[in-house]
Amino acid sequence: MTDDKDVLRDVWFGRIPTCFTLYQDEITEREAEPYYLLLPRISYLTLVTDKVKKHFQKVMRQEEVSEIWFEYEGTPLKWHYPIGLLFDLHASNTALPWSITVHFKYYFSNERSNMKSSCFLFQFNKLPYHSFHSKGQMVIDLFLAKEEYMSVILTKSTFTFTDKFEQFWAINRKLMEYPPEDSGFRYIPFRIYQATTERPFIQKLFRPVDSGGQLHTLGDLLKDVCPSAITPEDGEKKTQVMIHGIEPMLETPLQWLSEHMSYPDNFLHISIIPRPTD
Repeated sequence: MTDDKDVLRDVWFGRIPTCFTLYQDEITEREAEPYYLLLPRISYLTLVTDKVKKHFQKVMRQEEVSEIWFEYEGTPLKWHYPIGLLFDLHASNTALPWSITVHFKYYFSNERSNMKSSCFLFQFNKLPYHSFHSKGQMVIDLFLAKEEYMSVILTKSTFTFTDKFEQFWAINRKLMEYPPEDSGFRYIPFRIYQATTERPFIQKLFRPVDSGGQLHTLGDLLKDVCPSAITPEDGEKKTQVMIHGIEPMLETPLQWLSEHMSYPDNFLHISIIPRPTD
């Protein structure tokens, strides 16, 4: 992979100032003070749950404390989505700090079960996408034994959760390399999320290079899989395309984005949101 370490570092250390407040209908023994955190964009809400729960348990009766969950303006926040994706999708055009409401009751149990299942599939379905080479073989087959591969995955997770940039990338490069004769990955691992639809996300096989050897761009991807995100030449721009809190130029090569703007799961998580009217 090409190495633009400053970009990788900026993505890794991205933070979102966040204010957690207890839902007004929760029963407390005294007023609950808000709880402020700087949330890493690349992490998950599950990794701050214990801190938030410990803070609000101080003012609650023990019998009133059950499974914790979060929502933003009436929308439950998915546990298996990265924090940066959640913010881009639901709150990117709001003032900071991000205001998240904390609940201890009335969680939708079926949705939680589906989230856990999705989280498992989310982690392991990525392998056929990212790791194929030109001959259809996977990195796991070419470079890593099965035991070593599982060790890499577990080590990656540990470094992500403990915020160790150098150690993470020393491991992750093993999963990001491709043969010198190729112009990039066999397929780009991506998911496109739309704030205005019920569909969870769009995902399909997409090559970083066209049949003529030209690099595909972000715009090429959107034209193919989500044309509604592309503004007509004579039309008004109605959407924003967000990755890690910024709007990349549509001319940006997809291979470069995949190498530098992916989350630690090696997916490009792309949010399509309505453009603010004011």
